[in-house]
Amino acid sequence: MMKPDLVTEGEFKGWTTFKSDAFEYEAGPFYATTDADGELCAFRVGRKHLNQGGVVHGGCLMTFADFALFSIAKDAFEDASYGLTVAFTSEFLSGAKLGQLIEARGDVLREGGSLVFVRGILSADGVPCLNFSATLKRFKPR
Repeated sequence: MMKPDLVTEGEFKGWTTFKSDAFEYEAGPFYATTDADGELCAFRVGRKHLNQGGVVHGGCLMTFADFALFSIAKDAFEDASYGLTVAFTSEFLSGAKLGQLIEARGDVLREGGSLVFVRGILSADGVPCLNFSATLKRFKPR
């Protein structure tokens, strides 16, 4: 799997990000860390994340949720060469606004031979804004 980059300054100093994933880094950037409650992912809402209605674009929230899936399930991918999202489901619960901190938490529900089932929730300043679940596929090195 790709190696994360350590953030050395700013609000997310000490967290990791993936500068090598051009799409996610430009869409975010998104950050990950591990705390006493497990994996935590976050980003701060900027102008580029908003739709014309003044709330975070749904595609941005779904992209962040996809980023979070692999952080939440990182232990299941330790010996994998890479992984991909096979199926993804989400429900929008509320809108997120400029300046809010969007956080993701979740759980691995089950690990199979090559499939990993994950669920999670995004919150904006503590208010749930997106529920998500996915099936991830891991690929072993050849």
